[in-house]
Amino acid sequence: MAEPSNLKDEAKRSLIFTYGTLKRGFHNHTLTQDLISHKDAVYVGDFVTHQPIPLVIGPHGIPYIINDLPGSGHRIKGELYAVTGPGLARLDDLEGIAIGHYERLPIQVVRNLSDDDDVVSAEAYFAHRSFGHALWERNGRESLSEYSEIEGRRLVYKPDHSRSILEDVSLFLAGASDGK
Repeated sequence: MAEPSNLKDEAKRSLIFTYGTLKRGFHNHTLTQDLISHKDAVYVGDFVTHQPIPLVIGPHGIPYIINDLPGSGHRIKGELYAVTGPGLARLDDLEGIAIGHYERLPIQVVRNLSDDDDVVSAEAYFAHRSFGHALWERNGRESLSEYSEIEGRRLVYKPDHSRSILEDVSLFLAGASDGK
């Protein structure tokens, strides 16, 4: 697998594919910008997944890609960043890796839909395996091809912090109205 030439200088960094709120123009991009300003991340470019992957919306309008559903979904549009170890730790913290909210897993991406010869290996934040397939079912097995401004407007930050995000996921999967 070839790597675009501008990635060679970033060999000591992890390549992270962002598809949701970490992208430019979305709420959590402030973290990405902070990482860039502290030289803990570099924007590599706009990329798309090499294979179709389900992208769904969960509670509070949070986007998730789902692992292990071959042939389902779409090729997802997103952004690729080269991130240092300390930057990766901050991203993992935001994405709730330690509590089982997301899992950082391997993914293959390309610069555009017509360039399948220039595949880049990266990682992305997937819905945790404990609820990923249930999210897919809850969304009627319907996938988005991109987390856009339309979905971004649905993102709500709950004022009530008495429940964890995983409790909200459980309520969402159960169809409870306050899990939104």
